[in-house]
Amino acid sequence: MTEANGSNGVNPDKDLNAENLPGRRGDQGEPIRVQRGMFGANNGGDTTGYGGLVRPVRLPGQATRPYGGWFDEVADELEGALEEQSLLPENAIEKTVVDRDELTFHIAREHLPRVARTLRDDPALRFELCTGVSGVHFPGDKGRELHAVYHLRSITHGRVLRLEVSAPDDDPHIPSIVDVYPTNDWHERETYDFFGLIFDGHPALTRIMMPDDWQGFPQRKDYPLGGIPVEYKGAQIPAPDQRRSYS
Repeated sequence: MTEANGSNGVNPDKDLNAENLPGRRGDQGEPIRVQRGMFGANNGGDTTGYGGLVRPVRLPGQATRPYGGWFDEVADELEGALEEQSLLPENAIEKTVVDRDELTFHIAREHLPRVARTLRDDPALRFELCTGVSGVHFPGDKGRELHAVYHLRSITHGRVLRLEVSAPDDDPHIPSIVDVYPTNDWHERETYDFFGLIFDGHPALTRIMMPDDWQGFPQRKDYPLGGIPVEYKGAQIPAPDQRRSYS
């Protein structure tokens, strides 16, 4: 019998692999840090009830062949097309991940434009549309703390996949693919604005949401919680770092 919350009666605190908990990976994947508490509180100020939570945070690991479905077809075609361009696939594709029935190619950043163009132009691939790039910050993923995730769609073949590229905090440069997917123009600007990823070759890489003179990148996980007070109907609401603190 399935319960209303879709848990199938599984207690998520007892089973790390419960299907209703997409963030749990059990012992699989690449560990990058250990989560203590729900929100990082360290002085007993956590009133959420999750202060005693201790669990590893893992990224999905390398998949092994066969990947299943059309994933193998796309992987074979991409590798073959790169070889035809005298580029060894293992130099461009750092790893292939199949997680929750979704396909992600992790690409070496210097080869991103060529891989993107190949995925767009090869007749057997034809991923004509990039619906944007998302930034992610993993401070515990040493040497590759900043990630850019591209979402590609093939209208011709009805398929969806991701490209993921990483860069270290101290060298946050990734080639722009606006020449390949012009709709990425504003998406790359937003990712730069919030995460500080510098897209080399972008035609006008400026802030798009924050003021031009804003200091720092607000969606990095090590960005301090703070802001400016807000007036609302005559009431003064303090900045977040002046409200009740959990740490």
